[in-house]
Amino acid sequence: MNDRIIEFEPLIEGVLIKRYKRFLADIKIDNGEIVTAHCANTGPMRGLLNKGSKVRISFSSSIKRKLPWTWEQVKVIGNNHKEVWVGINTLFANKLIKKVIEKNLLKDKLGEIAKIKSEVPYGKDKKSRIDFLLTPKSSNPDNRNIFVEVKNTTWTKNNIALFPDTETKRGQKHLVELKGLIPNCKSVLVPCITRKDVDHFAPGDEADPFYGKLFRESMSEGVLVIPCCFEFHLDHITWEGFRPLKLDFKK
Repeated sequence: MNDRIIEFEPLIEGVLIKRYKRFLADIKIDNGEIVTAHCANTGPMRGLLNKGSKVRISFSSSIKRKLPWTWEQVKVIGNNHKEVWVGINTLFANKLIKKVIEKNLLKDKLGEIAKIKSEVPYGKDKKSRIDFLLTPKSSNPDNRNIFVEVKNTTWTKNNIALFPDTETKRGQKHLVELKGLIPNCKSVLVPCITRKDVDHFAPGDEADPFYGKLFRESMSEGVLVIPCCFEFHLDHITWEGFRPLKLDFKK
């Protein structure tokens, strides 16, 4: 384990002053400067928004960017009272799962893959977009197309990663649409757990009971759930393997 999935330029460290208007965070970096960073995670970020927490941000020199800084990671006291870095940039989850697929780390669960397409229209009236459409190799015993939906997962309780952390109509819709693809296609939900301090994954019934109901119904009708776990570092991210499901978790 501990395979380096993605490497990048070392991030800049600082402390969180506040997060506001969902998309913005004021951060004091180590040289004393206060910068405003883009926050791609627009959810409640349960357990992650503690003033004074250590954070890591990236810088972009693109002239197309309104804000050159992006909030990437936050350090929290995690499960077992140990510090852990959590990846909070929801846009990074798809990059991670694509790398996992490309490195054949899902081969035992999905078989060999010939082609990966991103953001493909699907569902009722083709108004939704699936994160990945996978075409299996001819050697794959299951020749159905594979639809993969990725969910960035940061909320935890009692060593269990939970999604969602708030009511999500969009997430509910995705489960219905994934279920509707079966049996002609293979449907896969991948919780992308962006912290290593968890032993299991469960649906976030406390935050969205209806999502939890749809989650269990979808699984019973054939949707495959593959929770994938990662550890975040200053200049890279490592693959920490799969986490088993715990459907009987009580809030």
